[in-house]
Amino acid sequence: MRRLLLLIAVIASSLAQAAGSDALFAAKHSSSDDKPVALESFRGKPLIVNFWARWCAPCRVEIPELAKTQDKYGKRGLTVIGIGLEDKAESVRDFMKAYDMNYTVLLARSGGIELMQALGNSRAGLPFTVAINRRGEIVASKLGAMNRADLDAAAEAALKR
Repeated sequence: MRRLLLLIAVIASSLAQAAGSDALFAAKHSSSDDKPVALESFRGKPLIVNFWARWCAPCRVEIPELAKTQDKYGKRGLTVIGIGLEDKAESVRDFMKAYDMNYTVLLARSGGIELMQALGNSRAGLPFTVAINRRGEIVASKLGAMNRADLDAAAEAALKR
């Protein structure tokens, strides 16, 4: 009976992770240049996806670490994506310059909170980060700012074959 319950729990967890990443790849947001971007174009790539906002103090602390993660792991195929809960592209572009954001930044003008919830952030708090491997599986997630060690572990998990 215990084995059956454990098997059911593992299957349910796998299905929830797949549903979450499916929601991510179904999403469409805008680039910082105000052009539509389908996240489907990132399917099959190891990702670190970070939800943030300009008004979020912990997000501002985390952003330089995300930039370092892109520098360190981008050569190995990892893509860092920042999804800002923002609606003004011009303000985001200015913010990106001020914070040296060297990674892909998208604007979630709508649907950002629902997407975070689908990815496991039921409280919809910020910052929120998920790591996704090439198979589209969520391999790490954290509500709250990630430090260097957290990001290194998430990147390695996403890059694992």
